Amino acid sequence: MNICITGAGGQLGQSFKSLTGAYPQWQFHFADRSIADLSDLSTVDQWLEASQPDVLINCAAYTNVNQAEEDEALARQINVDAVEHLARYCSRKAIPLFHYSSDYVYHTERGIPFRETDATAPKGVYAVTKLEGERAALAAHAGTTVIRTSWVYASMGHNFVRTMLRLGSERDELKVVSDQIGTPTYAPDLAAASLQMLQAWRQGTVSGEDMAGIFNFSNEGVCSWYDFALAIFELSGLECTVHAVESHEFPSPVERPHYSVLNKTRIKKTFQLEIPYWREALGRCLAAIGQ
Repeated sequence: MNICITGAGGQLGQSFKSLTGAYPQWQFHFADRSIADLSDLSTVDQWLEASQPDVLINCAAYTNVNQAEEDEALARQINVDAVEHLARYCSRKAIPLFHYSSDYVYHTERGIPFRETDATAPKGVYAVTKLEGERAALAAHAGTTVIRTSWVYASMGHNFVRTMLRLGSERDELKVVSDQIGTPTYAPDLAAASLQMLQAWRQGTVSGEDMAGIFNFSNEGVCSWYDFALAIFELSGLECTVHAVESHEFPSPVERPHYSVLNKTRIKKTFQLEIPYWREALGRCLAAIGQ
């Protein structure tokens, strides 16, 4: 089975690369922006024609939440138009498409973990385009699997964990918001769950119909960004005092959700997944970094 993965240079794409050895029966084909640029669909089509996927996994996205407000055209091109293009390709070929979305699409004051069927209320260009992208993909191809996730990080790339480690080594104290509540997601755990989903489908324990649609995924547990920062310093052994502050102390062109915990019942029951607790996942990430 040929599995083709876009966005290979990002955190999630690189996490898939790290797991290929566990699936020697499958052939993986990775494309970063230099090979398949979602802002230039001709390059995507050329790569797909050469790779002939049996499954397409889209890890590419426009993820700069603040910059998207000034670069809406490009954000829409990558998060909506290109995603629909990939879905149409998968529909013509009758192959599964995996696509990743965001907890930002919910953004309501529900106050309890969000289910996939709960109302959405995206705020800002990034959130709006992520929701439009998943809707476009689902409309274009019934075999689309959308996975909404949150607070993604890895041992590589630009993310909260690496930023805290850098700042913690440079400063004696930091301010971190404590009024945004969610759950971190370790990118290798998200990639591993995705491959387990595909394996269940391939083995026939889950049908293509059951695999399609929207699923929530994050690590288990709940924390604030403040709690997350404290855990990073505790587990890494860095000495840095963290002060809890409110979001208004960090003005932003985009309002972040104050509560975006994801209910993962559907994905766990459908695929019999055991999802690691966020602190345990953080420990593995720090070990991979060398902390």
